[in-house]
Amino acid sequence: MSALLFYMAVMACLATLGVLTVGIVGFGARHREGIKGARFSNRLMRWRIIAQFTAIALIMATILVAHGGA
Repeated sequence: MSALLFYMAVMACLATLGVLTVGIVGFGARHREGIKGARFSNRLMRWRIIAQFTAIALIMATILVAHGGA
């Protein structure tokens, strides 16, 4: 169970890194200006927060299971 949680946490961290990378690269893109660009940035921010929360929750669950907690 601990190994499964660990691999899920790693995947969630990679997903967070991917969304963050797309967002940073998107800052330099000239074709994402105006309302369309703002909506895209907000959507990426929302997905980054969701991915980051999921990663932290899975990391905490992995630690809890690995140390035999509740």
